[in-house]
Amino acid sequence: MPRSPLPDPASSDERFEELVAEAAAVPVDGWDFSWLDGRATEERPSWGYARDPRQARADAVAAGLDVVDLRSERLRTEFFDIRAVVCFLREVIWMVPGFTVEAYRPRLRELHRRIGSEGRFVAHTARFLIKARKPA
Repeated sequence: MPRSPLPDPASSDERFEELVAEAAAVPVDGWDFSWLDGRATEERPSWGYARDPRQARADAVAAGLDVVDLRSERLRTEFFDIRAVVCFLREVIWMVPGFTVEAYRPRLRELHRRIGSEGRFVAHTARFLIKARKPA
């Protein structure tokens, strides 16, 4: 079976610059993630978002609360182009503290090429839910 021709690197580089420029112009204030529509998929936990479950439990107990539920999930996110990655990292600032396109341009270009050859970039995150109540 004949192999598909490799993408033209110059064309890929031009597309990279276009997508990065678009991503830089996207407003990322607030919690509107509509710019990901069609460009990425993200599994969402069946609750909200939080950080370290052990610390959350310890903090709740230290505050005199009874922990009645503590759950965690590992979630998959798929990015289908570099624009979605850049928008995501601009919006979700705690994922890569200090992220800027210029600081990460070489790595973003590599990732752009990877997405072009593999069709997507898959990342995973871990989230947890804690429910606590005041003792009766």
